[in-house]
Amino acid sequence: MRTKHHVILDDARSMTHLKDESIDLMITSPPYPMIQMWDEMFSKQNPEIAETIKSENGEKTFELMHRELDKVWKEVYRVIKVGGIACINIGDATRSMKKKFQIYPNHARILNSCLNLGFHALPEILWVKETNKPDKFMGSGMLPVGAYVTLEHEHILILRKNDKREFKKPSEKENRQKSAFFWEERNVWFSDKWKDINGVFQKLNHSKLRERSAAYPIELAFRLINMFSVQGDTVLDPFLGTGTTTLAALASARNSIGYEIDKNFKDLIEERIKEIKDIANERNEQRIKAHLEFVKKKFPNGEEKYTNKTYGFPVVTSQETNLAIPKLIEVVKTEDGLFEAEHHF
Repeated sequence: MRTKHHVILDDARSMTHLKDESIDLMITSPPYPMIQMWDEMFSKQNPEIAETIKSENGEKTFELMHRELDKVWKEVYRVIKVGGIACINIGDATRSMKKKFQIYPNHARILNSCLNLGFHALPEILWVKETNKPDKFMGSGMLPVGAYVTLEHEHILILRKNDKREFKKPSEKENRQKSAFFWEERNVWFSDKWKDINGVFQKLNHSKLRERSAAYPIELAFRLINMFSVQGDTVLDPFLGTGTTTLAALASARNSIGYEIDKNFKDLIEERIKEIKDIANERNEQRIKAHLEFVKKKFPNGEEKYTNKTYGFPVVTSQETNLAIPKLIEVVKTEDGLFEAEHHF
């Protein structure tokens, strides 16, 4: 199988490169409104935002920033297929303006915007990022009533366009079965709280990437791609940043399209794509290794009912019998902003 990966250095508020209903899955983490590192970017998109920040009008700033994001969600709704899924990783923000400290609920504002477009909300995931830092607590220490609850999670909104996706043709059903995940992976991935996401698939998460771009871990995108698409699908990220979604798509035998407005990320994205082959294959080999360890404990006496046809090892359900995990053979840059990959099974 060959896949294509486009890196488009352009503004995702108008995705003129994409046709209506041409995308199977959208995964992104946008700039977070009311987080100071994004003030300059939002102000460039709408100069009125700079004025509201200067006057410390928090409510107006929050709304104006989200109106810029709304333009992207409208485009996402246009390009995603009926039955397609949109996953948005977003954190809420705390900020003081005019000496008034409060939380700005980014996840609620984005969810409301997407529902108004016509998306249907599915159960979301809380990405829990607990920290033991002694300075994580905010406010008046041990004195009531001015201490504040710590903010140690982000939201992964999961939305669907209209009806549930159907797989009618025999080839579509076969590919869906091939793209299955293991029973024990399902039990972890489809939980509504992810506490184990750090450290699973992080060799390309350079220490400064989150600071520079708010990049989410590769494992987060890898899971979502395998949960909500099939091999050969096309995955879109309208805020590509350092290229994390592209890397996860390469590891998962999906096509990808990413928009990034900041051209300074171009070289870094290409560098990470060049490094992904061995790391992607190691992650997929780890899936198999973890499964073998799991079934050894679950079926110590060989009482399994089902066997995977590709690998010959036991699986828990009949839905896993045709599962096949891709191996990334090569990634080649064919032209500026376009990469092609070969995958074997």
